[in-house]
Amino acid sequence: MRLRNVKGASELITKSDLVIENFKDYKGKFKIIFKNDNPIHLEIGTGKGNFIINMAKKYPDINFIGIEKYDSVLVRALEKVDYLDNLRFIRADATYIEDIFLKEIDTIYLNFSDPWPKDRHRHRRLTDSYFLKRYDNLFINKKHIIMKTDNRKLFEYSIIEFTNYGYIIENISLDLYNDDISNNVPTEYEEKFHNKGFPIYKIEISK
Repeated sequence: MRLRNVKGASELITKSDLVIENFKDYKGKFKIIFKNDNPIHLEIGTGKGNFIINMAKKYPDINFIGIEKYDSVLVRALEKVDYLDNLRFIRADATYIEDIFLKEIDTIYLNFSDPWPKDRHRHRRLTDSYFLKRYDNLFINKKHIIMKTDNRKLFEYSIIEFTNYGYIIENISLDLYNDDISNNVPTEYEEKFHNKGFPIYKIEISK
Protein backbone atom coordinates (compact mmCIF):
# COMPACT_ATOMS: atom_id res chain seq x y z
CA MET A 1 0.00 0.00 0.00
CA ARG A 2 1.44 3.36 -1.06
CA LEU A 3 0.80 6.08 1.49
CA ARG A 4 0.55 9.78 0.85
CA ASN A 5 2.22 11.96 3.39
CA VAL A 6 -0.24 14.24 5.17
CA LYS A 7 1.34 17.52 6.21
CA GLY A 8 1.06 18.11 9.94
CA ALA A 9 -0.39 14.64 10.61
CA SER A 10 1.80 13.98 13.64
CA GLU A 11 0.86 17.28 15.25
CA LEU A 12 -2.85 16.74 14.62
CA ILE A 13 -2.66 13.27 16.17
CA THR A 14 -0.85 14.57 19.24
CA LYS A 15 -3.52 17.24 19.81
CA SER A 16 -6.49 14.87 19.44
CA ASP A 17 -8.48 13.94 22.56
CA LEU A 18 -9.21 10.58 20.93
CA VAL A 19 -5.57 9.49 20.77
CA ILE A 20 -3.90 7.90 23.79
CA GLU A 21 -0.34 9.22 23.62
CA ASN A 22 1.04 7.67 26.83
CA PHE A 23 -0.65 4.32 26.18
CA LYS A 24 2.02 2.20 27.87
CA ASP A 25 1.07 3.80 31.18
CA TYR A 26 -2.35 2.12 30.93
CA LYS A 27 -1.28 -1.46 30.30
CA GLY A 28 -3.73 -3.69 32.17
CA LYS A 29 -5.93 -0.75 33.18
CA PHE A 30 -7.40 0.79 30.03
CA LYS A 31 -10.81 0.91 31.72
CA ILE A 32 -9.50 3.99 33.50
CA ILE A 33 -9.51 5.76 30.13
CA PHE A 34 -13.19 4.99 29.56
CA LYS A 35 -14.25 5.40 33.21
CA ASN A 36 -16.48 2.32 33.12
CA ASP A 37 -16.35 -1.48 33.19
CA ASN A 38 -17.76 -2.05 29.69
CA PRO A 39 -16.00 -4.62 27.48
CA ILE A 40 -13.12 -3.40 25.34
CA HIS A 41 -12.94 -4.35 21.66
CA LEU A 42 -9.70 -3.85 19.75
CA GLU A 43 -9.19 -3.33 16.02
CA ILE A 44 -5.61 -3.96 14.92
CA GLY A 45 -4.82 -1.94 11.81
CA THR A 46 -7.74 0.46 11.98
CA GLY A 47 -6.96 2.25 8.71
CA LYS A 48 -9.05 5.33 7.98
CA GLY A 49 -11.49 4.47 10.73
CA ASN A 50 -14.86 3.79 9.07
CA PHE A 51 -15.34 0.44 10.80
CA ILE A 52 -14.38 1.34 14.34
CA ILE A 53 -16.09 4.74 14.30
CA ASN A 54 -19.37 3.25 13.12
CA MET A 55 -19.06 0.35 15.56
CA ALA A 56 -18.59 2.81 18.43
CA LYS A 57 -21.70 4.70 17.35
CA LYS A 58 -23.71 1.51 16.95
CA TYR A 59 -22.65 -0.08 20.25
CA PRO A 60 -22.34 2.67 22.90
CA ASP A 61 -22.04 0.09 25.71
CA ILE A 62 -18.80 -1.28 24.25
CA ASN A 63 -15.46 0.54 24.38
CA PHE A 64 -13.43 0.50 21.18
CA ILE A 65 -9.71 0.99 20.64
CA GLY A 66 -8.13 1.18 17.19
CA ILE A 67 -4.42 0.68 16.61
CA GLU A 68 -2.79 2.16 13.52
CA LYS A 69 0.93 2.64 12.90
CA TYR A 70 0.80 5.17 10.06
CA ASP A 71 0.26 8.84 10.93
CA SER A 72 -1.05 9.67 7.45
CA VAL A 73 -3.73 6.98 7.79
CA LEU A 74 -4.72 7.58 11.40
CA VAL A 75 -5.24 11.29 10.83
CA ARG A 76 -7.89 10.45 8.22
CA ALA A 77 -9.82 8.56 10.88
CA LEU A 78 -9.58 11.48 13.27
CA GLU A 79 -10.99 13.81 10.62
CA LYS A 80 -14.20 11.74 10.55
CA VAL A 81 -15.20 12.09 14.16
CA ASP A 82 -15.16 14.89 16.74
CA TYR A 83 -15.45 12.86 19.91
CA LEU A 84 -17.02 9.66 21.21
CA ASP A 85 -16.82 8.59 24.86
CA ASN A 86 -16.33 4.93 23.90
CA LEU A 87 -13.68 5.37 21.20
CA ARG A 88 -9.92 5.82 21.39
CA PHE A 89 -6.98 5.39 19.03
CA ILE A 90 -3.39 4.35 19.60
CA ARG A 91 -0.55 5.11 17.22
CA ALA A 92 1.58 1.97 17.39
CA ASP A 93 2.88 -1.06 15.51
CA ALA A 94 1.04 -4.33 16.19
CA THR A 95 4.39 -6.06 16.64
CA TYR A 96 4.52 -4.52 20.11
CA ILE A 97 0.94 -5.37 21.06
CA GLU A 98 2.01 -7.26 24.19
CA ASP A 99 3.60 -4.10 25.54
CA ILE A 100 0.28 -2.25 25.29
CA PHE A 101 -2.44 -4.52 26.70
CA LEU A 102 -2.67 -7.14 29.42
CA LYS A 103 -5.77 -9.28 30.04
CA GLU A 104 -8.34 -6.58 29.23
CA ILE A 105 -9.58 -7.20 25.67
CA ASP A 106 -12.83 -9.04 24.91
CA THR A 107 -12.71 -9.11 21.10
CA ILE A 108 -10.06 -8.49 18.44
CA TYR A 109 -10.96 -7.40 14.91
CA LEU A 110 -8.58 -8.09 12.03
CA ASN A 111 -10.03 -6.29 9.03
CA PHE A 112 -8.35 -6.50 5.63
CA SER A 113 -4.90 -6.97 7.09
CA ASP A 114 -1.85 -6.95 4.83
CA PRO A 115 -1.65 -10.48 3.34
CA TRP A 116 2.15 -10.48 3.10
CA PRO A 117 1.97 -12.90 0.14
CA LYS A 118 5.61 -14.06 0.14
CA ASP A 119 6.12 -17.16 2.26
CA ARG A 120 9.21 -15.76 3.91
CA HIS A 121 7.05 -12.96 5.32
CA ARG A 122 4.32 -15.22 6.75
CA HIS A 123 5.18 -14.33 10.36
CA ARG A 124 4.20 -10.75 9.60
CA ARG A 125 0.61 -11.80 8.91
CA LEU A 126 -1.62 -10.81 11.80
CA THR A 127 -3.26 -14.25 11.74
CA ASP A 128 -0.01 -16.20 11.91
CA SER A 129 0.68 -18.19 15.06
CA TYR A 130 3.47 -15.71 15.79
CA PHE A 131 0.77 -13.11 16.49
CA LEU A 132 -1.83 -15.50 17.88
CA LYS A 133 0.58 -16.28 20.72
CA ARG A 134 0.92 -12.57 21.42
CA TYR A 135 -2.83 -12.09 21.52
CA ASP A 136 -3.20 -14.70 24.28
CA ASN A 137 -2.23 -12.32 27.07
CA LEU A 138 -4.45 -9.55 25.73
CA PHE A 139 -7.77 -11.31 26.36
CA ILE A 140 -9.51 -10.89 29.68
CA ASN A 141 -11.30 -14.24 29.53
CA LYS A 142 -12.53 -16.04 26.42
CA LYS A 143 -10.40 -15.44 23.34
CA HIS A 144 -12.51 -14.05 20.51
CA ILE A 145 -11.32 -12.90 17.07
CA ILE A 146 -13.31 -11.67 14.07
CA MET A 147 -11.54 -11.42 10.71
CA LYS A 148 -12.61 -10.06 7.32
CA THR A 149 -10.61 -10.02 4.09
CA ASP A 150 -10.92 -10.07 0.32
CA ASN A 151 -7.78 -12.20 -0.03
CA ARG A 152 -8.70 -15.87 -0.40
CA LYS A 153 -5.16 -17.17 0.11
CA LEU A 154 -4.79 -15.23 3.34
CA PHE A 155 -8.21 -16.46 4.44
CA GLU A 156 -7.29 -20.10 3.79
CA TYR A 157 -3.95 -19.65 5.53
CA SER A 158 -5.66 -18.03 8.51
CA ILE A 159 -8.18 -20.86 8.90
CA ILE A 160 -5.31 -23.35 9.13
CA GLU A 161 -3.44 -21.19 11.63
CA PHE A 162 -6.54 -20.64 13.77
CA THR A 163 -7.51 -24.30 13.94
CA ASN A 164 -3.94 -25.50 14.52
CA TYR A 165 -3.73 -23.06 17.42
CA GLY A 166 -6.86 -24.50 19.00
CA TYR A 167 -9.49 -21.96 17.99
CA ILE A 168 -13.05 -23.08 17.28
CA ILE A 169 -14.86 -21.64 14.26
CA GLU A 170 -18.14 -20.07 15.39
CA ASN A 171 -19.16 -18.47 12.09
CA ILE A 172 -17.70 -18.42 8.61
CA SER A 173 -18.69 -16.88 5.29
CA LEU A 174 -17.07 -17.35 1.90
CA ASP A 175 -19.19 -14.59 0.37
CA LEU A 176 -20.42 -12.21 3.04
CA TYR A 177 -22.67 -10.13 0.83
CA ASN A 178 -24.60 -13.17 -0.33
CA ASP A 179 -25.11 -14.27 3.27
CA ASP A 180 -26.98 -12.63 6.14
CA ILE A 181 -25.13 -9.37 6.81
CA SER A 182 -27.80 -7.52 8.79
CA ASN A 183 -25.29 -6.51 11.48
CA ASN A 184 -22.30 -6.00 9.21
CA VAL A 185 -20.31 -2.77 9.54
CA PRO A 186 -18.03 -2.34 6.50
CA THR A 187 -14.52 -0.96 6.26
CA GLU A 188 -13.26 1.32 3.50
CA TYR A 189 -11.49 -1.59 1.81
CA GLU A 190 -14.54 -3.78 2.14
CA GLU A 191 -16.76 -1.32 0.30
CA LYS A 192 -14.10 -0.83 -2.38
CA PHE A 193 -13.59 -4.51 -3.11
CA HIS A 194 -17.25 -5.42 -2.81
CA ASN A 195 -18.13 -2.74 -5.35
CA LYS A 196 -15.57 -4.28 -7.69
CA GLY A 197 -17.31 -7.64 -7.40
CA PHE A 198 -14.83 -9.39 -5.13
CA PRO A 199 -16.26 -11.79 -2.51
CA ILE A 200 -15.67 -10.79 1.10
CA TYR A 201 -14.58 -13.54 3.48
CA LYS A 202 -15.36 -13.48 7.18
CA ILE A 203 -14.61 -15.78 10.07
CA GLU A 204 -15.39 -15.59 13.79
CA ILE A 205 -13.41 -17.80 16.14
CA SER A 206 -13.12 -18.37 19.87
CA LYS A 207 -11.05 -20.36 22.32
